[in-house]
Amino acid sequence: MSFFGNIAANKALKAHQKGNYAEAQTLYREAFEKGMTTPSLMLNFINLLVRDGKFDEALTVIKRMEKNGGLTEKDRLNMHIQYAIILWRKGHLDHAIEILEEDMKRIKNGNLYGVLGYLLIEQGNAEKAQEFNQAALEYDDADPIFLENMAQVYYRMLGDKATAKTYFEKVIQYKPTAIDTNYFLALYDIEDGNAEEARKKLTISKEGRFTQLNYATPSMIDEKLSEIS
Repeated sequence: MSFFGNIAANKALKAHQKGNYAEAQTLYREAFEKGMTTPSLMLNFINLLVRDGKFDEALTVIKRMEKNGGLTEKDRLNMHIQYAIILWRKGHLDHAIEILEEDMKRIKNGNLYGVLGYLLIEQGNAEKAQEFNQAALEYDDADPIFLENMAQVYYRMLGDKATAKTYFEKVIQYKPTAIDTNYFLALYDIEDGNAEEARKKLTISKEGRFTQLNYATPSMIDEKLSEIS
Protein backbone atom coordinates (compact mmCIF):
# COMPACT_ATOMS: atom_id res chain seq x y z
CA MET A 1 0.00 0.00 0.00
CA SER A 2 2.78 2.43 0.90
CA PHE A 3 4.50 1.77 -2.45
CA PHE A 4 1.61 3.28 -4.39
CA GLY A 5 1.29 6.09 -1.87
CA ASN A 6 4.93 7.04 -2.23
CA ILE A 7 4.73 6.90 -6.03
CA ALA A 8 1.71 9.24 -5.91
CA ALA A 9 3.59 11.52 -3.51
CA ASN A 10 6.37 12.00 -6.05
CA LYS A 11 3.80 13.61 -8.35
CA ALA A 12 2.88 15.93 -5.49
CA LEU A 13 6.54 16.76 -4.99
CA LYS A 14 6.91 17.85 -8.62
CA ALA A 15 3.93 20.21 -8.27
CA HIS A 16 5.33 21.46 -4.96
CA GLN A 17 8.72 22.23 -6.49
CA LYS A 18 7.03 24.18 -9.30
CA GLY A 19 5.21 26.35 -6.75
CA ASN A 20 1.80 24.84 -7.52
CA TYR A 21 0.95 24.59 -3.84
CA ALA A 22 -2.80 23.97 -4.07
CA GLU A 23 -2.28 21.17 -6.58
CA ALA A 24 0.55 19.74 -4.50
CA GLN A 25 -1.60 19.69 -1.39
CA THR A 26 -4.36 17.82 -3.22
CA LEU A 27 -1.87 15.29 -4.58
CA TYR A 28 -0.20 14.81 -1.19
CA ARG A 29 -3.62 14.18 0.30
CA GLU A 30 -4.35 11.50 -2.31
CA ALA A 31 -0.93 9.95 -1.66
CA PHE A 32 -1.56 9.96 2.08
CA GLU A 33 -4.83 8.10 1.56
CA LYS A 34 -2.92 5.52 -0.48
CA GLY A 35 -0.48 4.95 2.36
CA MET A 36 2.37 7.41 1.79
CA THR A 37 5.14 6.76 4.33
CA THR A 38 8.28 8.56 3.08
CA PRO A 39 9.15 11.04 5.90
CA SER A 40 10.44 13.82 3.65
CA LEU A 41 7.29 13.76 1.53
CA MET A 42 5.06 13.63 4.59
CA LEU A 43 6.90 16.62 6.02
CA ASN A 44 6.27 18.52 2.80
CA PHE A 45 2.57 17.77 3.18
CA ILE A 46 2.59 18.83 6.83
CA ASN A 47 4.33 22.10 5.97
CA LEU A 48 1.66 22.98 3.41
CA LEU A 49 -1.15 22.10 5.80
CA VAL A 50 0.31 24.11 8.68
CA ARG A 51 0.95 27.10 6.41
CA ASP A 52 -2.75 27.05 5.45
CA GLY A 53 -3.91 26.62 9.04
CA LYS A 54 -5.20 23.05 8.55
CA PHE A 55 -3.87 22.00 11.90
CA ASP A 56 -6.06 18.97 12.66
CA GLU A 57 -5.26 17.39 9.31
CA ALA A 58 -1.57 18.09 9.87
CA LEU A 59 -1.78 16.35 13.25
CA THR A 60 -3.19 13.26 11.55
CA VAL A 61 -0.15 13.13 9.27
CA ILE A 62 2.20 13.68 12.20
CA LYS A 63 0.63 10.75 14.06
CA ARG A 64 1.31 8.46 11.10
CA MET A 65 4.91 9.66 10.93
CA GLU A 66 5.42 8.79 14.58
CA LYS A 67 3.73 5.42 14.18
CA ASN A 68 5.78 4.48 11.12
CA GLY A 69 9.08 5.22 12.84
CA GLY A 70 12.35 5.16 10.97
CA LEU A 71 12.79 8.91 11.33
CA THR A 72 16.19 10.55 11.18
CA GLU A 73 17.08 13.15 13.79
CA LYS A 74 16.48 15.84 11.16
CA ASP A 75 13.06 14.38 10.29
CA ARG A 76 12.03 14.30 13.92
CA LEU A 77 13.24 17.84 14.53
CA ASN A 78 11.32 19.20 11.54
CA MET A 79 8.23 17.32 12.69
CA HIS A 80 8.60 18.80 16.19
CA ILE A 81 8.91 22.30 14.74
CA GLN A 82 5.65 21.94 12.82
CA TYR A 83 3.99 20.37 15.86
CA ALA A 84 5.13 23.28 18.02
CA ILE A 85 3.64 25.79 15.57
CA ILE A 86 0.34 23.89 15.75
CA LEU A 87 0.41 23.88 19.55
CA TRP A 88 1.07 27.61 19.59
CA ARG A 89 -1.81 28.35 17.25
CA LYS A 90 -4.07 26.13 19.33
CA GLY A 91 -3.26 28.10 22.47
CA HIS A 92 -0.48 25.98 24.00
CA LEU A 93 2.50 28.27 23.51
CA ASP A 94 4.39 27.30 26.66
CA HIS A 95 4.25 23.61 25.78
CA ALA A 96 5.37 24.39 22.22
CA ILE A 97 8.40 26.23 23.57
CA GLU A 98 9.22 23.41 26.00
CA ILE A 99 9.36 20.91 23.12
CA LEU A 100 11.70 23.06 21.05
CA GLU A 101 13.90 23.90 24.03
CA GLU A 102 14.40 20.17 24.59
CA ASP A 103 15.40 19.78 20.95
CA MET A 104 17.80 22.70 21.29
CA LYS A 105 19.68 20.80 24.01
CA ARG A 106 20.56 18.10 21.47
CA ILE A 107 21.06 20.01 18.24
CA LYS A 108 21.74 23.52 16.97
CA ASN A 109 19.76 24.11 13.80
CA GLY A 110 18.94 27.27 11.84
CA ASN A 111 15.26 26.45 11.44
CA LEU A 112 15.00 25.69 15.14
CA TYR A 113 16.70 28.96 16.08
CA GLY A 114 14.32 30.88 13.84
CA VAL A 115 11.06 29.32 15.04
CA LEU A 116 11.94 29.18 18.73
CA GLY A 117 13.26 32.73 18.57
CA TYR A 118 9.92 33.94 17.27
CA LEU A 119 7.84 31.90 19.73
CA LEU A 120 9.82 33.40 22.61
CA ILE A 121 8.82 36.85 21.36
CA GLU A 122 5.20 35.72 21.35
CA GLN A 123 5.62 34.42 24.90
CA GLY A 124 6.46 37.93 26.06
CA ASN A 125 9.63 37.55 28.15
CA ALA A 126 11.78 40.30 26.65
CA GLU A 127 14.99 39.36 28.45
CA LYS A 128 14.76 35.69 27.47
CA ALA A 129 13.78 36.51 23.89
CA GLN A 130 16.64 38.97 23.51
CA GLU A 131 19.19 36.55 24.96
CA PHE A 132 18.07 33.68 22.73
CA ASN A 133 17.91 35.73 19.55
CA GLN A 134 21.36 37.13 20.29
CA ALA A 135 22.61 33.55 20.48
CA ALA A 136 20.95 32.89 17.13
CA LEU A 137 22.85 35.80 15.59
CA GLU A 138 26.09 34.46 17.03
CA TYR A 139 25.24 31.20 15.25
CA ASP A 140 24.68 33.11 11.96
CA ASP A 141 24.73 36.91 11.89
CA ALA A 142 23.59 37.05 8.24
CA ASP A 143 20.39 35.03 8.57
CA PRO A 144 17.45 37.34 7.74
CA ILE A 145 15.08 35.44 10.02
CA PHE A 146 17.38 35.84 13.01
CA LEU A 147 17.86 39.52 12.21
CA GLU A 148 14.12 40.02 11.84
CA ASN A 149 13.43 38.28 15.13
CA MET A 150 15.91 40.56 16.91
CA ALA A 151 14.38 43.60 15.25
CA GLN A 152 10.98 42.56 16.58
CA VAL A 153 12.42 42.10 20.07
CA TYR A 154 13.53 45.73 20.03
CA TYR A 155 10.41 47.08 18.29
CA ARG A 156 7.63 45.07 19.94
CA MET A 157 9.11 44.23 23.33
CA LEU A 158 11.71 46.84 24.27
CA GLY A 159 10.15 49.83 22.51
CA ASP A 160 13.53 50.75 21.01
CA LYS A 161 12.50 51.60 17.46
CA ALA A 162 15.83 53.15 16.55
CA THR A 163 17.78 49.96 17.28
CA ALA A 164 15.04 47.85 15.73
CA LYS A 165 15.38 49.79 12.48
CA THR A 166 19.06 48.95 12.20
CA TYR A 167 18.18 45.26 12.26
CA PHE A 168 15.28 45.65 9.83
CA GLU A 169 17.59 47.44 7.40
CA LYS A 170 20.05 44.54 7.61
CA VAL A 171 17.24 42.11 6.79
CA ILE A 172 16.49 43.99 3.57
CA GLN A 173 20.10 43.59 2.47
CA TYR A 174 19.69 39.81 2.53
CA LYS A 175 15.98 39.43 1.78
CA PRO A 176 14.39 42.46 0.06
CA THR A 177 10.96 40.80 -0.03
CA ALA A 178 10.74 39.96 3.70
CA ILE A 179 7.06 40.34 4.62
CA ASP A 180 7.36 41.52 8.22
CA THR A 181 10.40 43.70 7.69
CA ASN A 182 8.76 45.58 4.83
CA TYR A 183 5.65 46.00 6.97
CA PHE A 184 7.58 47.44 9.91
CA LEU A 185 9.74 49.68 7.70
CA ALA A 186 6.52 50.99 6.16
CA LEU A 187 5.43 52.03 9.65
CA TYR A 188 8.58 54.13 9.95
CA ASP A 189 7.76 55.72 6.57
CA ILE A 190 4.24 56.50 7.72
CA GLU A 191 5.58 58.15 10.88
CA ASP A 192 7.90 60.23 8.68
CA GLY A 193 5.01 61.26 6.44
CA ASN A 194 6.38 59.36 3.44
CA ALA A 195 3.22 57.66 2.21
CA GLU A 196 4.61 56.70 -1.19
CA GLU A 197 7.55 54.75 0.24
CA ALA A 198 5.23 53.15 2.78
CA ARG A 199 2.89 52.07 -0.01
CA LYS A 200 5.75 50.43 -1.91
CA LYS A 201 6.86 48.43 1.10
CA LEU A 202 3.33 47.41 2.06
CA THR A 203 2.72 46.22 -1.48
CA ILE A 204 5.84 44.06 -1.31
CA SER A 205 4.60 42.62 1.99
CA LYS A 206 1.16 41.87 0.63
CA GLU A 207 2.57 40.00 -2.36
CA GLY A 208 4.61 37.65 -0.15
CA ARG A 209 3.84 34.05 0.69
CA PHE A 210 2.63 34.14 4.27
CA THR A 211 3.34 31.56 6.96
CA GLN A 212 2.02 31.07 10.48
CA LEU A 213 5.16 32.81 11.72
CA ASN A 214 4.49 36.15 10.07
CA TYR A 215 3.60 38.96 12.43
CA ALA A 216 1.95 40.99 9.68
CA THR A 217 -1.25 39.63 8.18
CA PRO A 218 -2.92 40.58 4.88
CA SER A 219 -5.65 42.39 6.83
CA MET A 220 -3.09 44.40 8.81
CA ILE A 221 -1.37 45.39 5.59
CA ASP A 222 -4.67 46.35 3.95
CA GLU A 223 -5.51 48.48 6.96
CA LYS A 224 -2.30 50.46 6.61
CA LEU A 225 -2.75 50.82 2.86
CA SER A 226 -6.22 52.17 3.50
CA GLU A 227 -4.91 54.67 6.03
CA ILE A 228 -2.47 56.19 3.55
CA SER A 229 -4.63 56.03 0.43
